[in-house]
Amino acid sequence: MANERKLKLGAWIHGVGGGWGDWRHPDSLPNASTNFEFYRKQAQKAEEGKLDFVFIADSVSINENSSPHYLNRFEPVTILSALAAVTNNIGLVATITTSYSEPYTVARQLASLDHISHGRAGWNVVTSWLSGTSDNYNQKPHPTHNVRYKMAQEYLEVAKGLWDSWEDDAFVYEKESGVFFDKGKLHTLNHEGEFFHVKGPLNIARSKQGQPVIFQAGKSEEGRNFSAKNADVIFAGDGNFEDLKEYFADLKRRARVFGRNPNNISLLPGIIPIIGDTQEEADRKYQEIANLVTIDKALHALGRPFDDHDFTQYPLDEPFPDTGDLGSNSHQGMSDIIKRKAKEQNLTLRQVALDFATPKGEFVGTPEKVADLIQKWFEEEATDGFIIGAATPKGLPEFVDRVVPILQERGLYRTEYEHDTLRGNLGLEIPENRYAKKPIQQL
Repeated sequence: MANERKLKLGAWIHGVGGGWGDWRHPDSLPNASTNFEFYRKQAQKAEEGKLDFVFIADSVSINENSSPHYLNRFEPVTILSALAAVTNNIGLVATITTSYSEPYTVARQLASLDHISHGRAGWNVVTSWLSGTSDNYNQKPHPTHNVRYKMAQEYLEVAKGLWDSWEDDAFVYEKESGVFFDKGKLHTLNHEGEFFHVKGPLNIARSKQGQPVIFQAGKSEEGRNFSAKNADVIFAGDGNFEDLKEYFADLKRRARVFGRNPNNISLLPGIIPIIGDTQEEADRKYQEIANLVTIDKALHALGRPFDDHDFTQYPLDEPFPDTGDLGSNSHQGMSDIIKRKAKEQNLTLRQVALDFATPKGEFVGTPEKVADLIQKWFEEEATDGFIIGAATPKGLPEFVDRVVPILQERGLYRTEYEHDTLRGNLGLEIPENRYAKKPIQQL
């Protein structure tokens, strides 16, 4: 498969939105996070725009200050299995934690989703930074940051081993002879590791695309190495152009160190385009959304990457407080960025909280402006594409209807799907089954 670089786009379907005030917008559906029709329409619209995948984020720890979407929402594999039945080509990416689940169960769930969707499943591998998660899973204490990544590495190796339990032609279904499968093509993993002991084999065959596509998001040192070593797609969160150029170059360099082709991994930051006929209209639409977030909600939002730290205890209009190493054992990459930005720009707590909870970013403007920025960031290698978020139900349809056609007219984006699997559309090879015998070459 050719390694020609192609723009990649995904859609982040996030119920009532990732903010603390989005649900109050006149266009929003307060029950969107448990509304199948909302998800169906969003997924089908993303597929209409020939996007590569839909992405479902997740968390398995909440409290009374969590954002509305996380308080009441679908579990990712469940909703994606339902969406598989009402879509045909678009990838389906589920977020699942490696710190609070079992490899055999998750390998089985994702393989099932891959079969249901005929090869369109992806797995966003996360390590769960909120320490409160341990209270829900009978595990104390919450593992440290570096241990969580060590666990994730072994976990992923186990899952991939289980996905190879059956060679691709193991099931012969010979009714006349009574042979259901070729016993020589069934393999037991027998994994004995530091964190996991898994015998196998998995009780479901490999899928049309071989194995689900691996997604990951990591900005810390451990996170970057994990992504460069394992991920097919890296969710970069957000960031400005220069920071992403550095991140892009660093990840590609690390991929080479791990012996990988850097063209086989894609860096995709998340953006929330807000589109208007004029810049003024787009700015007004952004401000309408931002005005729905109170400072109290913004402080709760800010606390999340710091393991739900209570920022309401500090003066609002004084410099951002010295939090020491707070955040180092939770969302280390994001909390470090927040602290560094606050120090470099001498920001107050109020400014940091509102900036975090209501980020405007650059992708606010006319369809042409948004398309221009996408083209610039892609061509100048700050990114391989984008994951499109939306603050209201109209956000994704507006992007598909008004920005995607411009990208297509410029020859930057596909007009039809090239394949019917997620790997195929992302330009990735089907991974060879580790047990399959290689054909003997003729001399």
